[in-house]
Amino acid sequence: MSMYGTCRCKKTFHPGNAPTVFPSRFFLVREDAEDLYQALHADTTDVATIINILAKRSLAQRLEIVNEYRTLHDADLIEDLMSKLSGDFESLIVAMMTPLDQYYASELNYAMVGAGTDENDLTEILCTLSNAEILAVRRSYHQQYAVKLEDAVIDDTSGEYRDLLLSLCRTERDEYQHPDQEAALTDANSMYNATSDTRWNVYHDVFCHRSYAQLQLIFNEYQNVAGKSIEDAIDDFFSGDVKTGLLAIVGDVKNPAKFFAEQLHATMAGLGTSDRDLMRLVVTRSEIDMADIKKEYETLYTATLATDIVEDTSGDYQKCLLVLIGEEPQ
Repeated sequence: MSMYGTCRCKKTFHPGNAPTVFPSRFFLVREDAEDLYQALHADTTDVATIINILAKRSLAQRLEIVNEYRTLHDADLIEDLMSKLSGDFESLIVAMMTPLDQYYASELNYAMVGAGTDENDLTEILCTLSNAEILAVRRSYHQQYAVKLEDAVIDDTSGEYRDLLLSLCRTERDEYQHPDQEAALTDANSMYNATSDTRWNVYHDVFCHRSYAQLQLIFNEYQNVAGKSIEDAIDDFFSGDVKTGLLAIVGDVKNPAKFFAEQLHATMAGLGTSDRDLMRLVVTRSEIDMADIKKEYETLYTATLATDIVEDTSGDYQKCLLVLIGEEPQ
């Protein structure tokens, strides 16, 4: 099984990210594998044990448990879990057990197959992953679907939005670029002075090729030059999916915890819950910055993430989500 780590230091410069899922300090892989076997083969499936083990282990530790389970019992832990669980809880557990590159590849494929395209999912994933993460996802996508990710994007998107996603897929960003104030001012002026004929080329070059640290400088300089924020400029000059994509990059550069808090809120706002998106955000951010996201969430919405999860979900699915975000099940 392939997996990439959660270090994002070459893409972002936000220090002190606070996760809610950590590697267990007292990890005993054989004991965990045996306890899961007993929980799955009891007369009544011991869901509490399953949650207590899997939601309190890092992804790397979960994958070790999968291997140990196979060694001990000549059985596939994920298949056994799927045979005993159901619904959103089953989907959440399977997501938790999937290497991140494979998980993101499957989510991207889901967003593009069938009638219509889920541009929001494409944007959330491709506009926020680092080069190393995207390279891993590209490999997994091709292995799983025998299609290049870039070709799938070309088939399912168009125009400036397609240009944006393709450059990100091709990892064109120079993540090692050192902050350069003079270059930032030059880019800010180029963006401000761009005409309707040249604007997209200028924005595309800046947003897809500059490092995150450099983008932060550029956005600050743009505020000084234009007298308005980069967000306002994007709102003035762009529309549709490309606007959403550019704003996602701005959000991830300036305050990723706030950006992902907004994404989480969107999964539960209004009628119904976008459970697939909710579980993806919780699973993928729990080992990165979920504690930071929770703080931003409460500041933005005067409600806690846990409260909204309780209101919008139920049962073992709810309990597992709460443990993943560092809260006690209710």
